[in-house]
Amino acid sequence: MPAIEAMFYEKMPQQKVRCLLCPHHCLLSEGQPGLCRVRMNTEGSLVSLNYGEIASLALDPIEKKPLYHFYPGKRIFSAGTFGCNLFCGFCQNHILAHGNPDTEAIKPEGLVKITRRSNVHEGSIGIAFTYNEPSIWYEYIMDVAPCLQEENLKTVLVTNGYIEQAPLEKLLPYIDAMNIDVKAFNEGFYRRNCKGQLEAVKASVEKAVEETHVEITTLLIPGENDTAEEIKELARWLASLNPDIPLHLSRYHPAYHYEKEATAPAILYRSRDIAREFLNFVYIGNLMTEENHTYCQICGGILIKRSVYQVTNMGLERGKCVHCGSQIDYIIS
Repeated sequence: MPAIEAMFYEKMPQQKVRCLLCPHHCLLSEGQPGLCRVRMNTEGSLVSLNYGEIASLALDPIEKKPLYHFYPGKRIFSAGTFGCNLFCGFCQNHILAHGNPDTEAIKPEGLVKITRRSNVHEGSIGIAFTYNEPSIWYEYIMDVAPCLQEENLKTVLVTNGYIEQAPLEKLLPYIDAMNIDVKAFNEGFYRRNCKGQLEAVKASVEKAVEETHVEITTLLIPGENDTAEEIKELARWLASLNPDIPLHLSRYHPAYHYEKEATAPAILYRSRDIAREFLNFVYIGNLMTEENHTYCQICGGILIKRSVYQVTNMGLERGKCVHCGSQIDYIIS
């Protein structure tokens, strides 16, 4: 698909441009792509190279995003492209994020049609932009999401949160839920492992929780971001925003450039217990034996029973707990 002019940039002297989509603020000369690889200076204008370029399409359980408090048990159509604006050495989707996968060009109206068909025939609630970093697919998502909203289909972002405030604010009215990957709760980790800044991600989380449903994922890597104090600070900060924000503590496995051993289950359990001192809902991911039930905060009855991706509604009916009748406003269903 032909490249289109990108949003959020400024023209500079000598036909240079500065991208303002994410905190990198790449200053680009003619023919130079940004760090994300998908935004490039072409004749003094910034263009999007991945507009409509689809690298992956699949129908997934909503819990795979992971989203546990957003239409639990439902499925969602998922789409991804290529590129990323962070450089995590442990990337679980590096083929899409940092490789050059084959793509298929699909116009916005084509993706809306596919999503509508998936809703009718497969029960999908909408579309999740995922697999690679969706914020660098900005223009395409801005053309798709409002159309989905008009048809009462949901738009989800699975994102690293590395986006500037102005584009985020423009996008949020069309986003129904986000899982934001807070990769660690220390700046050193972001600088060493991701070439990014924690403060920028925190700002995105803080803005998003004001506007839409947000869940957080942190991949626990042994010796990197798994100390008790760091987990405590992460959970304390999230609780200051809303103690009902679900936190997913996910098990690391060797991937991409990282060869460390997988995270020991004991570290995950310890971290979950620490986070639960501040947050009402903490789940463990990538540990296939783990059951991640959601309990009523009033009576303790099981609302949603989970075993990996087997999900059963045990106690949620019309927004209320069937066990005690209390209003459940922390699960969207």
